[in-house]
Amino acid sequence: MNADRAIFRRSQRNGIWAVVPIKALGQAKQRLSGRYSAEFRRRLVLAMADDVLAALAAVKTLAGIIIVTRDAEAAALARRRGAHLLETEADRGHTRAVMAAASILAAEGAEGMLVLPADVPLVTPDEIGEIVAARPPSPSFTIVPAHDGNGSNAILSMPPNAVPLAFGDNSFAEHCRRARERGIDPRIMISPGLALDIDHPVDLDRFMARGGDTATHGVVRAAMAGQYQDLTTRSAV
Repeated sequence: MNADRAIFRRSQRNGIWAVVPIKALGQAKQRLSGRYSAEFRRRLVLAMADDVLAALAAVKTLAGIIIVTRDAEAAALARRRGAHLLETEADRGHTRAVMAAASILAAEGAEGMLVLPADVPLVTPDEIGEIVAARPPSPSFTIVPAHDGNGSNAILSMPPNAVPLAFGDNSFAEHCRRARERGIDPRIMISPGLALDIDHPVDLDRFMARGGDTATHGVVRAAMAGQYQDLTTRSAV
């Protein structure tokens, strides 16, 4: 744990830190496996993470960015984007990875923790900045639901460990319930870019239909053009 806390030695401890967990790329996006090859999914996950990190890096009101991962390629991407790396609980699932970061941030006196998934490539710096700017005084809990109303696509917890998190099916309702259990009225924000997470083939279809010039768009368009013959299965795109 002391090694993990070393990320703060050259950074400000207070303020709001963004936390993005990224699982091993070989295990990522299994729900896309029926339509897309493992190589395409690897490239897709890296591109989506790059889009998310680029948006976070442009938000000047954040104290820093923490990527929780043990994947070498994801770690290299994080370093290129100026993010700090944390390995604690990185291979134990989304919830445990985030709560490990929350524990460290709380112990170091951080004001808050902003959790984003790595699969929301349409998120913009303005959307992130709005969540930070609109935060209620601590203790508080701000949440952005996924487009289906079930998932939690952004959480700003002040302090970082104000509410024990539990990602998974129907996590939006569960997180709101847990916040209220602790006497915190959750602030619910709607954010179009954050709302679209890519878990299923139909999500990727919706993403491409919205257009744009993100790194993720580039990877999918390259596959559609046949630039990478090994990226998709015969039925893909």
